[in-house]
Amino acid sequence: MAKTLGTERHRALIALLIEKREASGLTQTELADKLGEYQSFVARLESGQRRVDVIEFLELSRILDFDPYDALRRLSQE
Repeated sequence: MAKTLGTERHRALIALLIEKREASGLTQTELADKLGEYQSFVARLESGQRRVDVIEFLELSRILDFDPYDALRRLSQE
């Protein structure tokens, strides 16, 4: 399997997560607190330096209040 960091679909995932975080009114620091992580963890996700695993994606969808299935459908059409 080819590497996924930096692909069009990975960039679309990052854009979606940033959009959802901003729509929720959370800063990176506030999201990190809710995740039990440091702000740098969120910064690495949002800058594309780190992959998001499935469990993290589900936790992000819960915290940011979006439907993970709809998000995946949207990303699969990118």
